[in-house]
Amino acid sequence: MSTISGLPAHVLLVHAIVVLVPLTAVLLIVCALWPAARRRWIWPAVGLAVLVVALTPVTTEAGEWLQRRLGSTPAIDHHADLGREMLYFVAPLLIPAALLAWAQVLEGRGKSLGRMVKVLIAVIALAAGAAALLQTYRVGDSGAHAVWGGTAT
Repeated sequence: MSTISGLPAHVLLVHAIVVLVPLTAVLLIVCALWPAARRRWIWPAVGLAVLVVALTPVTTEAGEWLQRRLGSTPAIDHHADLGREMLYFVAPLLIPAALLAWAQVLEGRGKSLGRMVKVLIAVIALAAGAAALLQTYRVGDSGAHAVWGGTAT
């Protein structure tokens, strides 16, 4: 994918990633910690997890096209390297999404998970969500440095 209405596709797609990955991560964490939220929001959270996993490689590919077009600088190369790792941080969001959906289905059937299972799911959601949030920040920050100047951190 190269352009959308004349604009580099990466520039448009990255905004979806920057909004949807944190939204997904936070929603999964909230669903893991608050059963009332899980009953209401788990299915949209599952859908968002699937969407960000599908959208991430498309965004990365569009970024690589843009990188070839712009050329390499240390800042762009750093951003591209971090961006290539992004899928490894969003794919794990599918794990708590699946576990929380499973818990919700069981609860809907009148079955309950043990306390330790609930704690384990919450820990997995917190770890996957925190990692995705951190990597989204790192990739976005390096991209801002690549576009607006300065050194990447």
